[in-house]
Formats: sequence, structure tokens, C-alpha cells
Amino acid sequence: QVQLVESGGGLVQAGGSLRLSCTASGRTFGTFPMGWFRQAPGKERALVAAIAWGGAYTYYADSVKGRFTISRDNAKNTMYLQMNSLKSEDTALYFCAAGGRYSGSYYEATTYNTWGQGTQVTVSS
Repeated sequence: QVQLVESGGGLVQAGGSLRLSCTASGRTFGTFPMGWFRQAPGKERALVAAIAWGGAYTYYADSVKGRFTISRDNAKNTMYLQMNSLKSEDTALYFCAAGGRYSGSYYEATTYNTWGQGTQVTVSS
């Protein structure tokens, strides 16, 4: 079981940028898919971006496509989410997540079974 810790959240005005980081404690960071989820108050948790274990394939929800970029540095056991052109609708608690190498497709939410504690992103209008 890999331990995941997110950081980088904060308060930013609309149109601004933030970069979230997720660091894994295990030695197998590069062997499993990873993704970012978010959950706004009163709403269900949703997958917003994901990256395959090999790093060659990425997924973005339509709501963030063109504005967010997911990346991973397996040597540093770290995944990033660069968020540009932020909107008030992006306000949510953002979670780092990981799935097993054989657990499913990287772009499907059901693949993920390990979670970080969450980092809050608040975008003011």
C-alpha cells in the first residue's frame, strides 16, 4: 500500500495558476497509474486528470482540458497537476490517487484505490 501526500493548494483569483504535487512513499511509483480527483462541497468526487504508469498516455476531463496538465517524475516519486486559467468552478478539495498496475484503465475512476489526504484549491472571482 503506497502512501500519497498532496501539496500546493491555496487561494488564487480567477485566471491565475497553481501547481499541485503528490509524493509517494513507496518504491514502485513508476509501476502504477495515477490521477487527480476533486470534490466540491455537496458534489461527488470526480476524476479530472490521469496518467498511465508508463507516462505515455494522459486523460483529462472535458471541464479542464486545455487548462490543466498532468505529469509525473518517477525518479522523484512525484506527480504534478499544473492548473492554469483557473475558474471559480475549479474550487474543490483535490486528491491524489493511485491504482494498481493491473487494476484497470488509467482513465477510469474505478481503477483507483489509494488516496492522499487532499489539498484545498479555492478560486475567487
